[in-house]
Amino acid sequence: ISYDRIHRSNLVGMGIVPLQFQPGETTETLGLTGKERFTIDMDALDLKPGMDVPVKLSTGKTITTKLRFDTPVELEYYRHGGILHFVLRQLLAAK
Repeated sequence: ISYDRIHRSNLVGMGIVPLQFQPGETTETLGLTGKERFTIDMDALDLKPGMDVPVKLSTGKTITTKLRFDTPVELEYYRHGGILHFVLRQLLAAK
């Protein structure tokens, strides 16, 4: 799934993990139907911007996607549950 810059930024701001297929991969080349369930073990990963993330499908297949947190700040937003939670925690810490 490719994300334009604004859509990706909105996902990050809401604390949603944006993933992107590897170059040359599509739903068709991966054989995805839209009925699969996905498992991503984010706790087991040492998250870094742009890293590869394995995604386990309910079919038993595992695909590799690219993590589209592009900066360390975006990772912080995710770790706080989104930009709103990040900003609120910053404001409370300043008091």
